[in-house]
Amino acid sequence: MTRNRLAKEKSPYLLQHAKNPVDWYSWGDKAFEAATRENKPIFLSIGYSTCHWCHVMAHESFEDVEVARLMNEAFINIKVDREERPDIDGVYMEVAQMITGRGGWPLTIIMTPDKKPFYAATYIPKESRYGMLGMKELIPRIRKIWETDKANINDVINRIESGLAESSGTGIMDDLTLSAIDDAFSQLSKRFDEERGGFGSAPKFPSPHNLLLILRYWKRTGDEQALHIVEKTLQEMRKGGLYDHIGYGFHRYSTDAKWLLPHFEKMIYDQASLMMAYTEAYQITKKEGYADVVREIFEYIRRNMTSAEGAFYSAEDADSEGEEGKFYTWTQSEIEDVLDDDEATIFLRSFNINMEGNFEDEATRKRTGLNIPHLTDSIEVIAEELSVESETVVTTLEEARAKLFIHREKRVKPSKDDKILTDWNGFMIAALSKASVIINDSRFIVAAEGALKFILETMYNENQGLFHRYKDGEVAIGAFLDDYAYLVWALLESYEATFKPDYLEKAKDLTFEMIENFWDDKEGGLFFTSNNSEELLVRKKDAYDGAMPSGNSVASLNLVRLARFLGNSDLEEKAATTIRAFSGFFARAPSGFSMMLTALEFAQGQSYEIVIAGDPEKSDTQKLLSSIRAQYIPNKVIMLKGTEHQSKAITRLAPFTRFHDAVGGKATAHVCIDYNCKLPTNDTKQLLKMLGIEIV
Repeated sequence: MTRNRLAKEKSPYLLQHAKNPVDWYSWGDKAFEAATRENKPIFLSIGYSTCHWCHVMAHESFEDVEVARLMNEAFINIKVDREERPDIDGVYMEVAQMITGRGGWPLTIIMTPDKKPFYAATYIPKESRYGMLGMKELIPRIRKIWETDKANINDVINRIESGLAESSGTGIMDDLTLSAIDDAFSQLSKRFDEERGGFGSAPKFPSPHNLLLILRYWKRTGDEQALHIVEKTLQEMRKGGLYDHIGYGFHRYSTDAKWLLPHFEKMIYDQASLMMAYTEAYQITKKEGYADVVREIFEYIRRNMTSAEGAFYSAEDADSEGEEGKFYTWTQSEIEDVLDDDEATIFLRSFNINMEGNFEDEATRKRTGLNIPHLTDSIEVIAEELSVESETVVTTLEEARAKLFIHREKRVKPSKDDKILTDWNGFMIAALSKASVIINDSRFIVAAEGALKFILETMYNENQGLFHRYKDGEVAIGAFLDDYAYLVWALLESYEATFKPDYLEKAKDLTFEMIENFWDDKEGGLFFTSNNSEELLVRKKDAYDGAMPSGNSVASLNLVRLARFLGNSDLEEKAATTIRAFSGFFARAPSGFSMMLTALEFAQGQSYEIVIAGDPEKSDTQKLLSSIRAQYIPNKVIMLKGTEHQSKAITRLAPFTRFHDAVGGKATAHVCIDYNCKLPTNDTKQLLKMLGIEIV
């Protein structure tokens, strides 16, 4: 089979289309020059390698000779990997939402040779059905309009351009108060599903950044309902089919309200954000089950998603052998063949496995005989029902899981998107670093530092700056805002986990580089693309926290934290200006900006700067550090002046610490609260009292 131009690309998504009969181009000058030369509109198709409906459309249409012929005759066809080029995806997704009222992938845009869109859709079937225009009818219609009705096209283009110009402004800019967080919690609590956890109905997304904000609201207000919302959600997600009970890790989202039937792809950023939520829940409640989830996510990441260089891959597909979820589902008889009788009895009962299957085919509404393992009852209930000890159930389930995992490994596995992205790696590094000190597992920080070393040495160049993507030895695509924001987050968390001053210094350097290249001097906040990026229809700047927190949200929190680390009021002002720039959007949907509100909580809520002076090898220093790390105090920064190198470096980076030394030859804590400094102390109880923690 002949291969098209995409065969030369590195993107796993583009390579999936290298054997299509469609004459694909990648995004670049050659495609636009061809469109101008041949006077053809451009068919822009945007997706990603683990997207189920992208695979469906590819199989139906892009692999079909007749559809490909129509496309090649009518268009210059361009394929874009949204994960490699989120800048392109972001602009044209906004266009799709303006035209159709919805978005998603695959994203289809038809536009002029100068990149101006006049038609948008998501998935398009090959044949027209259910009122959806199919490719075989759509293409001739577009071709006719292009050749005979340019006035109509220009009218559509003008309306889109006006809409984009209007949406690119930030609007009203006001200073926000903590009441914005109260409003967000009120909005989220009204959508809370008391029976199943989570927010709203189907489809149901994990959205851990909402949970992180709610935990901070709980810390400030003491509202027990807030903690209940978080715990109920975390527990139900872990019990449901959203979680891979055999190989660990979370799937993308649940297609139902019960967390039972997931969209089976696994994304590295979901693992990172959920790891953070379970870590903080463990820190608050000390419930070992939350720490177990973090350890299991780590096991999945270590086994499936870590490259030989130590960095983290992007995603695993939902499909295998052309069928979504085939790798993850089980028949009862298959489980009975793998396990002995006692193991099967306990496993089948615990995970709700039966002969009919435990979910329905969406099209036929009939049971399939396939099962998604999920929990509904506690170990104690199952033990009592089966007349065995609880410990027996726990031990047997782990032995059964291990056997089923080995058996499952023989199946055809979902494909893996093995490109390495700076922002997604930064997120995972930050999560691992945070978890390493709270759960006290050194494996996490070893993995985090390994990935961080790779990113800093491979994805960053002193002359060219930061890059977005690594694949097969190639570093490419200049960094976006998210790359800087998430990498700085990783560095700040890694510093607080290791107290290596180089991490704090690099966070400072990258932050100033980010401000220089992305800052909006007119209205404040940060553009998604740098001053040196390719010019698109509009230079986007947003703060909405979707599947991942936005770059502006993460950067806001980083700026507040770094300002407190360094004693730098200019960075504090940059954070305030960024939050102010998007304040006009908060009134309409405050819960859509949960991560930025987390930054607001840090900036305006009670916060602490802590400097520990003492030999890091001695028990008194470790006692002070561990006493702080055991407590949930999210609005704090902590520095260590221990070794001579640490002391000199921290004093240079943060001159206000120059007098923060050990007192009386003992490890000493210096604490400042809301810009007011307290007397130093060697006493752990006194330290915790300063931090608002009463030890009985």
